[in-house]
Amino acid sequence: MDLESKLLAIVKDGAELEDTYVWSKLIDVDHNMVVGTMNSLIGDGYLLSTAKSEEFWVLTEEAEGYVTNGSPELQLFRAIPVDGADETGLVAALGEALVKVGLGKCMKSKWISRDKASGRYFRSVESVERDDLVEQLLSIKNGALEDSGLIKDLKKRQLIAQMFVLLSHAAAQRHTLSSRLTPHLLSPKLQNLRKRTSYKVTAGPKWAPVRAVLSSELTKEMLDSGEWATATFRKYNFEAAGREPGGGHLHALMRVRAEFRQILLEMGFNEMPTNRWVESSFWNFDALFQPQSHPARDAHDTFFLTTPSRTVSIPEDLLSRVQAMHEGGGGGSLGYRYSWKRGEGEKNLLRTHTTAVSARMLYALANAPGGFKPAKLFSIDRVFRNEALDATHLAEFHQVEGVVADVGLTLGDLVGVITEFFRRIGITDLRFKPAYNPYTEPSMEVFGYHPDLKKWTEIGNSGIFRPEMLLPLGLPPDVRVIAWGLSLERPTMIKYRCKNIRELFGHKSKLEMTRSAPIARF
Repeated sequence: MDLESKLLAIVKDGAELEDTYVWSKLIDVDHNMVVGTMNSLIGDGYLLSTAKSEEFWVLTEEAEGYVTNGSPELQLFRAIPVDGADETGLVAALGEALVKVGLGKCMKSKWISRDKASGRYFRSVESVERDDLVEQLLSIKNGALEDSGLIKDLKKRQLIAQMFVLLSHAAAQRHTLSSRLTPHLLSPKLQNLRKRTSYKVTAGPKWAPVRAVLSSELTKEMLDSGEWATATFRKYNFEAAGREPGGGHLHALMRVRAEFRQILLEMGFNEMPTNRWVESSFWNFDALFQPQSHPARDAHDTFFLTTPSRTVSIPEDLLSRVQAMHEGGGGGSLGYRYSWKRGEGEKNLLRTHTTAVSARMLYALANAPGGFKPAKLFSIDRVFRNEALDATHLAEFHQVEGVVADVGLTLGDLVGVITEFFRRIGITDLRFKPAYNPYTEPSMEVFGYHPDLKKWTEIGNSGIFRPEMLLPLGLPPDVRVIAWGLSLERPTMIKYRCKNIRELFGHKSKLEMTRSAPIARF
């Protein structure tokens, strides 16, 4: 008969199973198996149970060793031969800890004596007939002193054990151990109080001698055979919570991107459309008042496309105004005084910065219905540059750019916006250094203090767009545009302590960096 059938049979006709633990010992089955089967039957309504707890004592590994080999004093007594032994030899045989305890007990009980001249130990009695410590430990192990109704804490247990020792020694023969309770028994090194839960079992509301097999699902085979009509199905819990769906994890770079994006949105910026990796030289360079002879427009720095090699959808009025600004200047500027070539502006390339997107958006603001309105814009997207690859540079990376267009903006406004952005990502120590950019004047490099490197590190670039760039786009003369940008990879490398950018971006990136974790501040 299997365990399930035995449980059902034992509680039939109103009978009870008083204690599952005692019963498990009688039938020689692990108690956990009995409890598991019982809970399964309770779930289907075949049984009911009432929990009952019991405290009991068990011996530690050290105490079990004493039960097997004898107490420390008895082991030491046996280790001393007839011709005596020195302490060094005893330590080598039994260990320093056991000898230290055993010597004191043996000397106190006058089992051994020490010759002062030689320092050797000799037996004072022929034999020891009792080992009280082992008797005490065996009593604990066999449950002789166990009383779950009275013994609830260590102090009560020790008191009863001491009484047991005193009674035992009243009838002890000569040369036995001391009648006082040994210090070992008072030590938690020898005994641990454990708690065991067992159950009283009775028949449940759906008791039957055999449990009916419940079907958990309706299958095609059941429909084909007609079995579904007579089958008994398990009840479905329609209120149960389902498993959390896996939605994928953000890479470390994308987590920082999401953090930056959220900060900029909270600062009142609107995101620019950046889905234009292929750009014309006109928007990438010419509209930004960058001369066609600038080194950045060389193939050694920029990826030019062969197919399609040119863009022809440039607004003619804008193209003519940009050409005029490059060749002859305007608004107080002398321009570059060279012959601007339309063919150079029509060349297609992989954009080298997202400022090309900013130029398109400023042109749209200048020509919006109803005229120009102030705007705060940002973008975070990929750019491409034909650079030598090393631990901190790749041919493609992400650029974060912010642009504010309004009347009367100053360098102080630019410093304020930059300071607030970096404050929100946790970088508060900033410095600004004058710099040169073809399309901003004045221009500033942004430095932040790196707490790991203990030095100032360049973290961004900024400036006020030149009138030579803004006037051809159609913006009013009193409108100023402040802008700043930084890469996404460098602050991410600092945050996640990456020494090589290949650990972060590309086919050699570490997969363990992709994990579902909350976005954290720097």
